[in-house]
Amino acid sequence: MQHQKQSVVEASVKAIEWSGMVLRLLDQRLLPGEEVYVDHENAQQVAKAIRDMLVRGAPAIGIAAAYGIALAARRIGHSDDWESALANDFAELESARPAAINLAWALRMMRDRLQRLLGHADVPGQLLAAAISIHESDIESNRTMGKLGMQLIRKHQKAPQNIMTHCNAGALATGGYGTALGVIRAAHAAGLVDTVYINETRPGLQGSRLTAWELAQEQIPALLHVDSAAAHLMKTLAITWVVVGADRVAANGDVINRIGTYALAVLAMHHGLRFMVVAPSSTIDMSLEVGEDAAVEERDAEELLLAGSQRIDPGVPAFNPVFDVTPADLIDVIVTEKGIVERPDGTKMADLMSHKHLH
Repeated sequence: MQHQKQSVVEASVKAIEWSGMVLRLLDQRLLPGEEVYVDHENAQQVAKAIRDMLVRGAPAIGIAAAYGIALAARRIGHSDDWESALANDFAELESARPAAINLAWALRMMRDRLQRLLGHADVPGQLLAAAISIHESDIESNRTMGKLGMQLIRKHQKAPQNIMTHCNAGALATGGYGTALGVIRAAHAAGLVDTVYINETRPGLQGSRLTAWELAQEQIPALLHVDSAAAHLMKTLAITWVVVGADRVAANGDVINRIGTYALAVLAMHHGLRFMVVAPSSTIDMSLEVGEDAAVEERDAEELLLAGSQRIDPGVPAFNPVFDVTPADLIDVIVTEKGIVERPDGTKMADLMSHKHLH
């Protein structure tokens, strides 16, 4: 482990870093109190980082897994049967977060690349190049989404606006720029942001620990509030947009995201706010017909029972679902690197994924 303070500019782009020898990940469990970087030398360590949520966020998990395969190939060095040699590493990484669609997508990209390399003299080098390409492409696609989302915000209103966000869909959750926070970054740079209202995002506090930290690094004006204040703020303040990321998007446009996203979409509809989901096309799962078909992950109830170091004993069982499903009919727009889908439905999502619906 290595302790290191980052500059303001680097803080938003270095949650995942390939050093040339190891995969360096920022331990997000310790933010904002400490900035600790952990070096990972093999696929097993990367899988553990994904399982333990040292690295988190759908795109970031996929990028880390791709590097995990590259690390595994480098440790093997040479093989006459690369598919067999890497089979256990692929399996371990795939099982680290089975519900993470970007994880499966990135490993599929690595497996496809491997199958085209059979007989190649430098398979480890080629797999590393593939992982780096996945990482760089994510940053580029985030910047594209940031621009598209910013243009939608500007089209709605050219004056600085109040925007609400939930969980963390920033540089920490991606290759280095962000999905929802990428849009907010681009909007701020264009002079379109008055204040960002951050849901704390219980129980993991990704909003208060991660999003607030990211925005503070870049001096983007923001206010943190408890999740249950969202309706009150929508009613009493001139908030124009809710901008969130996604862990998975179904073929009909339903969105699976951090618990509380569905509530915000319902509240946004009632209060006349526009609701934007920002996610790369790798998050879209066309094999999932509707969001309700997905198994919603539950985590240890202990997460709900800790207030700092104090454990609460409620005397009753605790229930801790960590994702919910936002129906497509509550979503104004889904922004991807391929283009935007307004009022998403199955036909529009299919058109997007077949490149017919570019903006």
